[in-house]
Amino acid sequence: MPELPEVETTRRGIAPHVEGREIREVIVRERRLRTPVPEGLENALVGARIGALGRRAKYLLIPLSGAEPAAERTLLWHLGMSGSLRVARLGDLPRKHDHVDLVLDGGAILRYHDPRRFGFVDWLAGNVLSDPRLARLGPEPLSPDFDGERLYAMSRGRRIAVKPFLMDNAVVVGVGNIYASEALFLAGIDPRRAAGRISLERYQRLAAAVREVLAAAITQGGTTLRDFVSGTGEPGYFAQRLNVYGRDGQPCRRCGAELRLITLGQRASVFCASCQT
Repeated sequence: MPELPEVETTRRGIAPHVEGREIREVIVRERRLRTPVPEGLENALVGARIGALGRRAKYLLIPLSGAEPAAERTLLWHLGMSGSLRVARLGDLPRKHDHVDLVLDGGAILRYHDPRRFGFVDWLAGNVLSDPRLARLGPEPLSPDFDGERLYAMSRGRRIAVKPFLMDNAVVVGVGNIYASEALFLAGIDPRRAAGRISLERYQRLAAAVREVLAAAITQGGTTLRDFVSGTGEPGYFAQRLNVYGRDGQPCRRCGAELRLITLGQRASVFCASCQT
């Protein structure tokens, strides 16, 4: 599914085309997403102007102003497992699985595509960060609030393996299966090791590795997965540089040993038993 770099790439890709634009029409072709598209959305958003796009974890935040009842509300958009937001133009015919269009002044269309329909769009009044879906989330991994000291403090006494610990959104948001695998490889940490038995020094290396991997993925445009396309319609490119994810049975790029595939927390995990201890 789209992870944090894919969502951030989408935000950056669509922002220049939609920020400051007025919504002229809303077209909903399929309401049956993970949660149904709110009734009346088609009429409520017309005339609203889009502000500066934000992101919290894997949620896109699209602030609205200027028109009642959408004034001072925020669209909360989640891409689910296979969703994407693209910028189309007037006259571009919708494809199968193009479920929602925001038609903007200037001729652009923000178009939501989701074959599996596990994503959703909702709209919220007031402080969007107080919404229950966002309020309990941990810090952003690229923010100053995330560091090795936090990982060390939260892991004390925990027997859970470090990889699922790192993927817990209450610990830090947006470190999914791909990037957790890659960060643990860079930090030289066995994904099976108990979170509570890792030193502060190693957690400092892990936090730095998380930042390095995510920053590189955002720069490269996200991972090239079957369903992911950025907001400009271009695939991501980071998968070409993955060290361990999806490479089970292949030689480690660092030492040459065969990479191993295991299951942790019901998720596939590939690692190098020689480099990661």
